[in-house]
Amino acid sequence: MKRLSIMFGLLVCLLASGAWAASRPIPNPPQIDATSYYLVDYDSGQVLAEKDPDKAIEPASITKLMTAYLVFKAIDEGDVSLDEDVTISEKAWRMKGSKMFVEVGKQVKVEDLLRGLIIQSGNDASVALAEHVAGSESAFAGYMNHQARLLGMQNSNFVNSTGWPDENHYSSARDIAILARAIIRDFPDSYQLYSEKEFTYNEIRQFNRNRLLWRDESVDGVKTGHTESAGYCLVVSALRGDMRLISVVIGTKSDKARTQSSQSMLNYGFRFFETHRLYRAQEVLQTTRIWYGAQEQVNLGVDRDIHITIPRGRYGDLDASMEVDSRIEAPVTQGQQLGKVNIRLDEELIVSENIVAMQPVDKGSLFARAMDSIKLMFQ
Repeated sequence: MKRLSIMFGLLVCLLASGAWAASRPIPNPPQIDATSYYLVDYDSGQVLAEKDPDKAIEPASITKLMTAYLVFKAIDEGDVSLDEDVTISEKAWRMKGSKMFVEVGKQVKVEDLLRGLIIQSGNDASVALAEHVAGSESAFAGYMNHQARLLGMQNSNFVNSTGWPDENHYSSARDIAILARAIIRDFPDSYQLYSEKEFTYNEIRQFNRNRLLWRDESVDGVKTGHTESAGYCLVVSALRGDMRLISVVIGTKSDKARTQSSQSMLNYGFRFFETHRLYRAQEVLQTTRIWYGAQEQVNLGVDRDIHITIPRGRYGDLDASMEVDSRIEAPVTQGQQLGKVNIRLDEELIVSENIVAMQPVDKGSLFARAMDSIKLMFQ
């Protein structure tokens, strides 16, 4: 393998603050009286704070994140449209708890039901949408569990679309963060609904229960949850500059506590950490020799954007290197792994990502291969 140094931009201006930042310790996360919590950077996936992130918890109305995800997916795939009508069943109409106050037998637009689901946290809207997408709420729960597996939610099981308490209905702080991240990534246009502060339906005006939408202009979602057994829960996401954080706080004692705890988590993450995009997908990082090929060079890069979250002020202290296979022979397929890019901070490896071929390279002609064999003999 051969090792090649990679220069980072803005190094000169960052070195001035690097020595001071290196000596400044990162304090412990805020002390939060909650069953569990989880703070993660959206782009890098770096966990900044956690407490029992995989503990089974009752998700309450946070469940509706998965309900919304599947409705967004059905719309994206053309199976459902925002302006189509949904006939409200008696089951949906009879749902207790939070409501958007739809009436049995009436037809309501999917778009209105989505706002009732997201802004008003309506259990009636949730059941109506589940029945419309899957035929029944129980069938929809099967879709929910299938999607959870696809997203890598390993500690979740859903039996309804609303979060109504059931001993077999559970999730975890980490899984909820995975789901929130997926909504933002997969449906950025639909995600904007989570920033809306109020919705009026049937002449009843209701407000989004996520109080941070009023208190912190960087917050643009996501969802509250509460039952007597689950306590007060809140998932929030905030974007400050180019850095987005997702916070999950589960099982606090009051609405005020979940709001303050979530604000403390966000402030901690933004104050003491920073996120950078190191490499773009398909960006050429290196060109290297290829033997026995139709061409002598192949471009190397990464197949996805690479982000890194580090203590604030430490960007200039990062050390990056590439390890590229010393002898690469054709044929090579596009996307084939040909090495690693490694990022270290204080000698600790914090990111290791595959380097791949940016384009395919076929075998060269018989003459070209013969010439390469001769060259290798003298190398």
